[in-house]
Amino acid sequence: MLGLQPGVHRGAFDRWVEGVTLGIEAAGIAIVLGGALLASAWFVRRLREQPFAAAYRAYRADLGRAILLGLELLVAADIIGTVAVEPTFRSLGVLAAIVLIRTFLSFALEVEINGHWPWQASKYERPPGEATEAPDRL
Repeated sequence: MLGLQPGVHRGAFDRWVEGVTLGIEAAGIAIVLGGALLASAWFVRRLREQPFAAAYRAYRADLGRAILLGLELLVAADIIGTVAVEPTFRSLGVLAAIVLIRTFLSFALEVEINGHWPWQASKYERPPGEATEAPDRL
């Protein structure tokens, strides 16, 4: 794969790919944790300014956006880690299951945040210039 000869160069490439994968995974986890902390801080601030129900809806949407972005990076790390280093049918099957589960979670979060499927967005888009409920989103 990628024209690399087995041996010394392959080991260096595998270590490099592993480092890149770990870096992307760390970024995904940091985004989820950082997003959860920011969303929680914004929720507390909104509680002083808005009714609980509105603040809670915005909190869930902000938290969902952080999770979605983190999941995207985790899926990217899984793909890189699986296909760049000697893919086998077993590792590709595990990758397919992981991507399927994370894609389902992404769609479920998208519906939870926006109240509709992603492909129905054109029905629910606001006209240009119309204000949104909470301008300070993630």
